[in-house]
Amino acid sequence: GDHRDLHSFTTRRSSDLTHLRMTGNLFAIPDARLHTERARVVIALQGGTGIVFEDSRALGRMAVRETVELDAELAAALGPEPLSGEFTAEAFAAMARGSRQPAKLFLMDQRKVAGLGNIYVAEALFRARVDPRKAMGRLSRPRLAALHKEIVTVLQDAVESAWIAYGVPGRFSEGESFDCQVYGREGQPCTRCGKKIRRLPQGGRSTYFCASCQR
Repeated sequence: GDHRDLHSFTTRRSSDLTHLRMTGNLFAIPDARLHTERARVVIALQGGTGIVFEDSRALGRMAVRETVELDAELAAALGPEPLSGEFTAEAFAAMARGSRQPAKLFLMDQRKVAGLGNIYVAEALFRARVDPRKAMGRLSRPRLAALHKEIVTVLQDAVESAWIAYGVPGRFSEGESFDCQVYGREGQPCTRCGKKIRRLPQGGRSTYFCASCQR
Protein backbone atom coordinates (compact mmCIF):
# COMPACT_ATOMS: atom_id res chain seq x y z
CA GLY A 1 0.00 0.00 0.00
CA ASP A 2 3.01 2.33 -0.10
CA HIS A 3 2.59 4.74 -3.04
CA ARG A 4 6.37 5.13 -3.27
CA ASP A 5 6.50 1.55 -4.62
CA LEU A 6 3.74 2.12 -7.19
CA HIS A 7 4.56 1.79 -10.89
CA SER A 8 2.40 3.09 -13.74
CA PHE A 9 3.14 2.64 -17.42
CA THR A 10 1.61 2.29 -20.85
CA THR A 11 2.36 -0.84 -22.91
CA ARG A 12 2.65 -0.75 -26.70
CA ARG A 13 4.81 -3.47 -28.25
CA SER A 14 5.72 -5.02 -24.92
CA SER A 15 4.00 -7.61 -22.75
CA ASP A 16 3.86 -8.14 -19.02
CA LEU A 17 4.63 -11.39 -17.27
CA THR A 18 2.58 -11.66 -14.08
CA HIS A 19 2.59 -14.31 -11.37
CA LEU A 20 -0.16 -13.71 -8.80
CA ARG A 21 1.21 -16.20 -6.28
CA MET A 22 -0.87 -16.53 -3.10
CA THR A 23 -2.46 -13.10 -2.64
CA GLY A 24 -2.23 -11.25 -5.96
CA ASN A 25 -5.22 -10.05 -7.97
CA LEU A 26 -5.72 -8.21 -11.26
CA PHE A 27 -8.63 -5.79 -11.69
CA ALA A 28 -9.86 -3.75 -14.64
CA ILE A 29 -10.82 -0.17 -13.70
CA PRO A 30 -12.53 2.53 -15.81
CA ASP A 31 -9.91 5.19 -14.99
CA ALA A 32 -6.25 4.29 -14.44
CA ARG A 33 -5.88 7.29 -12.14
CA LEU A 34 -8.47 5.98 -9.69
CA HIS A 35 -6.67 2.98 -8.26
CA THR A 36 -6.87 1.54 -4.76
CA GLU A 37 -4.35 2.18 -2.00
CA ARG A 38 -3.17 -1.44 -2.17
CA ALA A 39 -2.19 -1.21 -5.84
CA ARG A 40 1.38 -2.28 -6.54
CA VAL A 41 1.23 -1.75 -10.31
CA VAL A 42 -1.15 0.22 -12.53
CA ILE A 43 -1.12 -0.42 -16.28
CA ALA A 44 -2.62 2.49 -18.22
CA LEU A 45 -4.49 1.41 -21.36
CA GLN A 46 -5.56 3.44 -24.37
CA GLY A 47 -8.64 5.48 -23.61
CA GLY A 48 -7.70 6.01 -19.96
CA THR A 49 -8.84 2.67 -18.56
CA GLY A 50 -6.41 0.59 -16.55
CA ILE A 51 -5.45 -2.72 -15.04
CA VAL A 52 -4.47 -2.79 -11.38
CA PHE A 53 -2.23 -5.39 -9.79
CA GLU A 54 -2.98 -5.71 -6.08
CA ASP A 55 -0.99 -7.91 -3.73
CA SER A 56 -1.47 -7.41 0.00
CA ARG A 57 1.48 -9.64 0.98
CA ALA A 58 3.78 -8.54 -1.86
CA LEU A 59 4.42 -12.12 -2.94
CA GLY A 60 3.48 -11.69 -6.60
CA ARG A 61 5.80 -10.74 -9.43
CA MET A 62 5.41 -8.69 -12.59
CA ALA A 63 7.96 -8.03 -15.34
CA VAL A 64 7.75 -6.22 -18.67
CA ARG A 65 9.40 -7.74 -21.74
CA GLU A 66 9.37 -7.18 -25.46
CA THR A 67 6.77 -9.58 -26.86
CA VAL A 68 9.32 -11.59 -28.88
CA GLU A 69 11.64 -11.79 -25.89
CA LEU A 70 8.81 -12.92 -23.62
CA ASP A 71 7.70 -15.65 -26.03
CA ALA A 72 11.22 -17.07 -26.12
CA GLU A 73 11.57 -16.85 -22.34
CA LEU A 74 8.35 -18.71 -21.70
CA ALA A 75 9.09 -21.37 -24.31
CA ALA A 76 12.43 -22.11 -22.65
CA ALA A 77 11.13 -22.17 -19.07
CA LEU A 78 7.70 -23.78 -19.27
CA GLY A 79 6.23 -27.06 -20.40
CA PRO A 80 3.03 -27.28 -22.45
CA GLU A 81 -0.18 -25.76 -21.12
CA PRO A 82 -2.79 -28.44 -20.38
CA LEU A 83 -5.49 -26.67 -22.40
CA SER A 84 -3.29 -26.32 -25.47
CA GLY A 85 -3.07 -28.63 -28.47
CA GLU A 86 0.49 -29.58 -27.47
CA PHE A 87 -0.70 -31.35 -24.33
CA THR A 88 -1.76 -34.67 -25.82
CA ALA A 89 -2.03 -37.97 -23.97
CA GLU A 90 0.88 -39.27 -26.05
CA ALA A 91 3.12 -36.29 -25.21
CA PHE A 92 2.22 -36.60 -21.52
CA ALA A 93 3.08 -40.31 -21.49
CA ALA A 94 6.41 -39.57 -23.20
CA MET A 95 7.28 -36.97 -20.53
CA ALA A 96 6.46 -39.42 -17.75
CA ARG A 97 8.43 -42.32 -19.22
CA GLY A 98 11.30 -43.28 -16.93
CA SER A 99 10.66 -40.46 -14.42
CA ARG A 100 11.35 -41.31 -10.79
CA GLN A 101 9.65 -38.18 -9.50
CA PRO A 102 6.57 -38.71 -7.37
CA ALA A 103 3.42 -37.88 -9.34
CA LYS A 104 2.64 -34.83 -7.20
CA LEU A 105 6.08 -33.26 -7.65
CA PHE A 106 6.21 -34.13 -11.34
CA LEU A 107 2.96 -32.26 -12.01
CA MET A 108 4.01 -29.29 -9.88
CA ASP A 109 7.17 -28.87 -11.97
CA GLN A 110 6.30 -26.05 -14.40
CA ARG A 111 9.04 -27.27 -16.75
CA LYS A 112 7.01 -30.45 -17.27
CA VAL A 113 3.46 -29.07 -17.37
CA ALA A 114 2.66 -25.36 -17.07
CA GLY A 115 -0.16 -23.90 -15.02
CA LEU A 116 -0.79 -26.59 -12.41
CA GLY A 117 -0.81 -25.44 -8.80
CA ASN A 118 -1.15 -27.34 -5.54
CA ILE A 119 -4.95 -27.43 -5.50
CA TYR A 120 -5.43 -28.53 -9.09
CA VAL A 121 -2.73 -31.21 -8.90
CA ALA A 122 -4.31 -32.71 -5.77
CA GLU A 123 -7.74 -32.77 -7.37
CA ALA A 124 -6.53 -34.23 -10.69
CA LEU A 125 -4.65 -37.01 -8.91
CA PHE A 126 -7.72 -37.81 -6.83
CA ARG A 127 -10.05 -37.93 -9.82
CA ALA A 128 -7.62 -40.21 -11.67
CA ARG A 129 -7.10 -42.38 -8.54
CA VAL A 130 -3.32 -41.87 -8.63
CA ASP A 131 -1.24 -42.02 -5.44
CA PRO A 132 0.70 -38.71 -5.25
CA ARG A 133 3.73 -40.60 -3.89
CA LYS A 134 4.00 -43.01 -6.81
CA ALA A 135 6.76 -42.45 -9.39
CA MET A 136 5.39 -41.12 -12.67
CA GLY A 137 7.45 -43.64 -14.63
CA ARG A 138 5.64 -46.51 -12.89
CA LEU A 139 2.16 -45.45 -13.94
CA SER A 140 0.53 -47.64 -16.59
CA ARG A 141 -0.53 -46.16 -19.93
CA PRO A 142 -4.25 -46.41 -19.02
CA ARG A 143 -3.58 -44.64 -15.70
CA LEU A 144 -1.53 -41.94 -17.45
CA ALA A 145 -4.33 -41.45 -19.97
CA ALA A 146 -6.83 -41.09 -17.12
CA LEU A 147 -4.58 -38.57 -15.36
CA HIS A 148 -4.13 -36.58 -18.58
CA LYS A 149 -7.91 -36.43 -19.02
CA GLU A 150 -8.50 -35.32 -15.42
CA ILE A 151 -5.81 -32.62 -15.59
CA VAL A 152 -7.62 -31.08 -18.55
CA THR A 153 -11.03 -31.44 -16.89
CA VAL A 154 -9.86 -29.93 -13.60
CA LEU A 155 -8.41 -26.89 -15.35
CA GLN A 156 -11.54 -26.44 -17.45
CA ASP A 157 -13.57 -26.44 -14.22
CA ALA A 158 -11.09 -24.02 -12.65
CA VAL A 159 -11.28 -21.62 -15.60
CA GLU A 160 -15.06 -21.59 -15.38
CA SER A 161 -14.84 -20.97 -11.62
CA ALA A 162 -12.36 -18.11 -12.09
CA TRP A 163 -14.52 -16.56 -14.82
CA ILE A 164 -17.44 -16.45 -12.40
CA ALA A 165 -15.31 -15.31 -9.46
CA TYR A 166 -13.70 -12.45 -11.38
CA GLY A 167 -17.04 -11.31 -12.81
CA VAL A 168 -17.32 -8.53 -10.24
CA PRO A 169 -13.95 -6.85 -9.46
CA GLY A 170 -13.14 -6.73 -5.78
CA ARG A 171 -15.24 -9.76 -4.86
CA PHE A 172 -12.91 -12.55 -5.90
CA SER A 173 -12.63 -15.52 -3.56
CA GLU A 174 -10.19 -18.32 -4.41
CA GLY A 175 -11.98 -21.50 -5.42
CA GLU A 176 -15.36 -19.82 -5.03
CA SER A 177 -17.19 -22.37 -7.17
CA PHE A 178 -14.43 -24.97 -7.61
CA ASP A 179 -15.43 -28.09 -5.72
CA CYS A 180 -12.41 -29.53 -3.87
CA GLN A 181 -12.74 -33.22 -3.10
CA VAL A 182 -9.45 -33.62 -1.19
CA TYR A 183 -7.59 -30.31 -0.93
CA GLY A 184 -7.90 -28.80 2.55
CA ARG A 185 -10.04 -31.71 3.79
CA GLU A 186 -7.60 -33.51 6.09
CA GLY A 187 -9.45 -35.85 8.45
CA GLN A 188 -12.75 -35.49 6.61
CA PRO A 189 -14.42 -38.45 4.86
CA CYS A 190 -13.57 -39.18 1.25
CA THR A 191 -16.50 -38.41 -1.03
CA ARG A 192 -15.99 -41.78 -2.78
CA CYS A 193 -15.13 -44.35 -0.11
CA GLY A 194 -15.73 -42.61 3.22
CA LYS A 195 -12.18 -43.13 4.54
CA LYS A 196 -10.40 -40.12 6.04
CA ILE A 197 -8.49 -37.77 3.77
CA ARG A 198 -4.79 -37.66 4.63
CA ARG A 199 -2.20 -34.90 4.38
CA LEU A 200 1.54 -35.23 3.92
CA PRO A 201 4.36 -32.79 3.06
CA GLN A 202 5.85 -32.99 -0.42
CA GLY A 203 8.29 -30.48 -1.84
CA GLY A 204 7.52 -28.00 0.92
CA ARG A 205 3.77 -28.08 0.22
CA SER A 206 0.85 -30.02 1.70
CA THR A 207 -0.49 -32.94 -0.32
CA TYR A 208 -4.06 -34.07 0.33
CA PHE A 209 -5.20 -37.50 -0.84
CA CYS A 210 -7.25 -40.60 -0.08
CA ALA A 211 -4.92 -43.54 0.57
CA SER A 212 -7.79 -45.95 -0.05
CA CYS A 213 -8.89 -44.60 -3.46
CA GLN A 214 -5.53 -43.44 -4.79
CA ARG A 215 -3.14 -46.30 -5.48
